[in-house]
Amino acid sequence: MIELKSLSRRELEELVTRLGQPKFRAGQLFHWLHAGAESFEEMTNLPQALRTQLREQTRLTVPQVVRKQVSKLDGTIKYLWRLSDGNCIESVLMSYQHGNSICVSSEVGCQMGCAFCASTLGGLVRRLSAGEILDQIIFVQKESGRKVSNIVLMGIGEPLDNFEAVMRFLELVNDPDGLGIGMRHISLSTCGLADKIDKLASYRLQLTLSVSLHAPDDASRSRLMPVNRAVNVDRLMESCRNYFAATGRRISYEYALVDGINDRDWQADLLARRLGDLPSHVNLITLNEVRESPLKPSRRLRAFQQRLEQQGITVTVRRRLGRDIDASCGQLRRKTLGIGES
Repeated sequence: MIELKSLSRRELEELVTRLGQPKFRAGQLFHWLHAGAESFEEMTNLPQALRTQLREQTRLTVPQVVRKQVSKLDGTIKYLWRLSDGNCIESVLMSYQHGNSICVSSEVGCQMGCAFCASTLGGLVRRLSAGEILDQIIFVQKESGRKVSNIVLMGIGEPLDNFEAVMRFLELVNDPDGLGIGMRHISLSTCGLADKIDKLASYRLQLTLSVSLHAPDDASRSRLMPVNRAVNVDRLMESCRNYFAATGRRISYEYALVDGINDRDWQADLLARRLGDLPSHVNLITLNEVRESPLKPSRRLRAFQQRLEQQGITVTVRRRLGRDIDASCGQLRRKTLGIGES
């Protein structure tokens, strides 16, 4: 059956005209989908005959809340959603002075195998549809009563591993008749799939690209991130330069400091050299410990930050939200479903 929420406005027009209805019905249907209608019977301005046809030939995606955790420290809310096939994903709603941001998942599980991430435990189950990514925003807004103004594609899964669905999601969420969230309010994080970064650059979108770098040298990065064995740091940085040239958008580099692996002075110096000629921003992250991983947070965060700043690199330390609710991606799903446990 056709999954309605993943369809563009043009595709909805084709659908309703094929069902014998005028094109304007597509606009009404689009509104209901993006408002979070949970049944066709809610769509009261659509003819009953059309609602019957839609119920018989298409389907609505309506995720169900399995668990909800609210941080007592900062109000961050983490949701574990059950999808229509029984699989589970996570979303995190974070409040800032500039508005509410949501971190959404793009896949059920992940095949990238990063050593510090709970999302990859159990591997990739399947990729989400554009509608299932969109649902996380729609239903978080409905459930929380808070309007989302910013989106971070940094939850479970590698967004560029699900390229076509993510691109369709970006088109849908940007539509002014839907949620209308502008590209400059969207960040997309990747572990460094260089060919997909090159492909993304060709779209010249004005979103913020965040590259999970985590080490400036191949030996350390390969130890932390298996993707580096296929796409080394030199190749990744080439794609980053090309991306900036195509879009004019400064790239943010995520760097989770791991004790004794990527936190030494020479690595800060090498990172500064790699970024020296490229407008960039380094986001230092305090490592979230995962029970199944031996990796520990670095004790040299401030020293590493200062060494980069002394060489002219713009650096921030990511604010840790939801520390009391397993807010790092994959942890709630893992604990609830027992993923990765022996």
